[in-house]
Amino acid sequence: MTRRLSCGLAALALAWPTVTQADPLGEPHLPLIPRTGAEAARIARVTAPTTDFTAPEPFESRPAGAATVRARRTPDAFSQVSGNVPFERELMFKVGNGLFKKVWVSAPASTQASDGLGPLYNARSCQRCHLKDGRGHPPEGAEDSAVSMFLRISVPAGPQDAMTEIEEFLAAKDGPGAPRTRPDPVYGGQIQDFAIPGHAAEARFSVSYEEFEVPLSGGETVSMRRPTYTAADPGYGPLHPDAMLSPRVAPQMIGLGLLEAIPEADILAWEDPDDADGDGISGRAQIVWSVEYGQPMLGRFGLKAGAPTVKEQSASAFAGDIGISNPLFPAGWGECSAAQTDCRAAPDGNSARDDGFEISGESLDLVTFYSRNLAVPTRRDLDDPDVLRGKQAFYEAQCTACHRPKFVTHRLDGQPEQSFQLIWPYTDMLLHDMGPGLADNRPEGRANGREWRTAPLWGIGMTETVSGHTYYLHDGRARSLMEAILWHGGEAEAAKQRVVEMPKADRDALIRFLESL
Repeated sequence: MTRRLSCGLAALALAWPTVTQADPLGEPHLPLIPRTGAEAARIARVTAPTTDFTAPEPFESRPAGAATVRARRTPDAFSQVSGNVPFERELMFKVGNGLFKKVWVSAPASTQASDGLGPLYNARSCQRCHLKDGRGHPPEGAEDSAVSMFLRISVPAGPQDAMTEIEEFLAAKDGPGAPRTRPDPVYGGQIQDFAIPGHAAEARFSVSYEEFEVPLSGGETVSMRRPTYTAADPGYGPLHPDAMLSPRVAPQMIGLGLLEAIPEADILAWEDPDDADGDGISGRAQIVWSVEYGQPMLGRFGLKAGAPTVKEQSASAFAGDIGISNPLFPAGWGECSAAQTDCRAAPDGNSARDDGFEISGESLDLVTFYSRNLAVPTRRDLDDPDVLRGKQAFYEAQCTACHRPKFVTHRLDGQPEQSFQLIWPYTDMLLHDMGPGLADNRPEGRANGREWRTAPLWGIGMTETVSGHTYYLHDGRARSLMEAILWHGGEAEAAKQRVVEMPKADRDALIRFLESL
């Protein structure tokens, strides 16, 4: 790190000594139009939690506001363009979709527009992980690959490792003491389980399960499975003795642009790191260094909110998952570490045609537009008495303390699809301690080894329709919504126990409510 960056961060830290709802971390990616005082008061009324469960709330059937689309009963339900995309912008979505589906090949190749794969990779296209823009899944049996799942890897930072930009910033804000990590010196930041010809894959992903039973009220039991993950057959020597591995299943893609458009202040307003209100919930904002903007920003995307924008998340996935260089991550060798010399010496697909990268800035913008505008389907059966009863059970169990139902997005100039929409994502976008059962014991930025970003719940009831399975949580261990609930611990322990103890009819109604989202 240069002293120029260090001095700049010191000045930044002095300007923002603590994170509060008034502290702007920066939203330079959004063309903001300030809210009026009258709008703010109106938004507070509209987003207040309901206390009436006798009928659906106004506009509840359209969880993405005007961007909502009709719920299709086909695997294409998550692949529709936002309902309010102007006709002249639909072509951008369709071209972005083509790039999202593009199958990349190794360089050099006769198909120069598609070369540059790897040399190490997890998938050959975005679509291979996010099939039909839905959830990935852990491998099912020996014949199934882990193409929609991978292992992140890191090692503890040593005393000789200088602080990064974001570590300096966080140390100035939060004080020293947070665990510091670095990519594995050989295997980098994630394990790539595929490689182009002539190169060894980094490892073979392996998972095994231990079954156990959890009793519920009324004599009901639920079978659960506890996973163990292994990076087997390492291709570049043994893993570091202190290596920390974290499994990640590809999440669904819908509604990302709307999550990006939630005002930062509205997210920070729900931070309560010291549990000042005594409710047992102490959400924290993730803060990350933006490669694109060169400043600290609120983390929003990824299972630990490690990326600040849809564009940066997309660019990082191109580089790490497929090995495709781009304006934000320009290395032609993707994620090959300095220790993997043959990998770094392999031919790449960088070309003048694509601005010197393997995917150009214009093409990356089109993929970003596509990813921002994958539409959220309408709710189903929301006026069904069992669904309404389940909604009440969800609120009374205090699930809404983290899965916050409603926000209103920024007013945005030139971005009509996400501008000023009442949305129902059921997330607070904050990090929460989920207890030892879900811990990956791998810090990431501000998140410790037990913390995860609250997952949005919109569309969760259509998982089987879109993805053909019902695997949930960050690693797909839960085979049903009830299993997913029962894995909650830490800050969610009390809410989980309320679900365990409630009458079976209320639990069944709670699941019906989740299936309607």
